[in-house]
Amino acid sequence: MASDKSKDKNSQAQTISRLKWANRQRLQYIEIMAFYTGVVTRSDVARTFGLSDAAATKDLNLYNQIAPDNLIYKHTVFGFVPSAHFKAAIADLSPATALPMIASNLTMVGGAQPQHLVYGVPVEPLPLPTRLPNKEILAQIIRATKHHKKLQVHYLSLSDRHDAQSIPENQRIIEPHALVNTGLRWHIRAYNEETFDFRDFVLSRISKAKVLDAEAESSPEFDDSWVEFVDVKLMPHPKLNQRKRNSLLLDYAASDGIIALQVRGALLAYLLQRLSVDTTEDFSMNPNAYQLVIVNRDEIEPFAEWIFS
Repeated sequence: MASDKSKDKNSQAQTISRLKWANRQRLQYIEIMAFYTGVVTRSDVARTFGLSDAAATKDLNLYNQIAPDNLIYKHTVFGFVPSAHFKAAIADLSPATALPMIASNLTMVGGAQPQHLVYGVPVEPLPLPTRLPNKEILAQIIRATKHHKKLQVHYLSLSDRHDAQSIPENQRIIEPHALVNTGLRWHIRAYNEETFDFRDFVLSRISKAKVLDAEAESSPEFDDSWVEFVDVKLMPHPKLNQRKRNSLLLDYAASDGIIALQVRGALLAYLLQRLSVDTTEDFSMNPNAYQLVIVNRDEIEPFAEWIFS
C-alpha cells in the first residue's frame, strides 16, 4: 500500500514537471482559487485567462487528473470545492505567497494581471506617496546590477552638506549588487567608491544614472553586513498590559514569549523601523505606538548603531 502511494506521488511529480509554463499558471490558479475562496468554476478559469469554456474544462480535468482527491464537483455552485483531503499539489498556498497575489490581482507569482478581480476579493492599499525614479533611471540601475557594471549617479542625500544645485559635488560612482524593498521605499545596495564602503542609496534620490563600461571591482561577498545574518529577538513592550502583550505574542506567532526573526545585518535598522520597535534602552517610547522592544540589544546594536542613537 505504501509502495502504491509512493508511485502515485512520483507519477504526480513527473506530470507536474512536464507542464508548460502556461498550463502550470492556470493549474496554480485553480488550486489557489479553490483553497482560498472555497470554489473554482469553469467560468472563473475561462474569464481570467481568456479561454473558451471547452479549454477551461480541459484545464480543470487536467488538475483533477494530477490531484484526484483534491476537488469535488458541487452542482449547487456549478463548480469544484476543496475536499476534506485537500493537499497542495502545484501552488504555494502559504499566506506569505497568497496574500500578495490576491492584493496584486495575480494568477501566480510573476503571472498576468487580468482586468477583473481574479479571486473576487477586493484589497485596498494605503495611498502611500510614490518614491521611485523614472523608468529610464531605474533601467540604468537594474542593468548595472545585473551585468556587474559601475554606475555613475547624481545622488541627493539628506546628509549631504553640498548645495543641491551643485550637481557635480553629488556625483558618485557606485557598484550596485542588490535591490532592497523596505516596504516604504526602495534602495540599491552598492559599493561607494567615494567612501570605500557599502551603502544604501534611496532610488527616488537618484536624479541621474548612467551605466559605465567599466566592470565593477567589488563583490557582495565583501559586503560584510550584507552576507552576515543577525538573529533578532523581540518581545511585547513591558509597559503594555498583560492582555495586549498576549495579543501581540499571538499576532507575531511568538515562541516562549519571544518573537524571533533573522535578517541581514545591513537590513536590521529597516526591520526595526518597519515593526515600530522601541529602540531606547529604558523603553521610554510610547508603548501604544512602539509595541515591541528588543531582547538581545547588545548582540545586534553594532549592525545598526544609528537607529539606537
